[in-house]
Amino acid sequence: MNFSEYINSFITLLAISNPIGNLPIYLGLTAEKTKKQKQQTIKTASIAFAIILIVSCFLGEVILSAFGISIASFRVAGGFLIFIFGFHMLQAKTSDIHHTSEENKEAQTADSIAIVPLALPLLAGPGTISSVIVLAHKTQSLTDKLGLSIVIIILGSLIFVAYSFAPVIGNFLGKTGMNIVARLMGLITMAMAVQFMADGLEVLFPGWK
Repeated sequence: MNFSEYINSFITLLAISNPIGNLPIYLGLTAEKTKKQKQQTIKTASIAFAIILIVSCFLGEVILSAFGISIASFRVAGGFLIFIFGFHMLQAKTSDIHHTSEENKEAQTADSIAIVPLALPLLAGPGTISSVIVLAHKTQSLTDKLGLSIVIIILGSLIFVAYSFAPVIGNFLGKTGMNIVARLMGLITMAMAVQFMADGLEVLFPGWK
């Protein structure tokens, strides 16, 4: 993978994980927590986010092979799933496939929300994991996978910084601003989803070319 491909991978994962769009949910879930608890929650969630995606990067395709699922089929299914996420983001909504209101209510009474639902499935949801597996399939060597892992770590660090200043960002952007960002990310996500599906269909049905 070259530098531009790493940049594209970063943009893909940033759009689908949608940290700005998920900011209001995070603020709601941590409203009753102290500043120290919030900081620990952000730190744990960011680390868990990176670990989940790095594991998906190295083992995702192995797991698919164990179930007899080809990467082409997964591209089509994953692309469809990502398209749904993007469609909901375009409407400034969150998808129940990503997480449900019942899960949010349960999280509010839990001791820690860092792993569930914040890291999984809010940030590292099915769409993000699917994207990592598809991107990892494009890598040609262990070095490329390590490069993709660095991209994931950078994104996790960015999420940590952004959520550390969540109240400031929330006040600055406001509800309208965050909706605009969510819609923009949704449009990018839908375009990427179509490309994922097109790549998969091209392999499954080569006669379509």
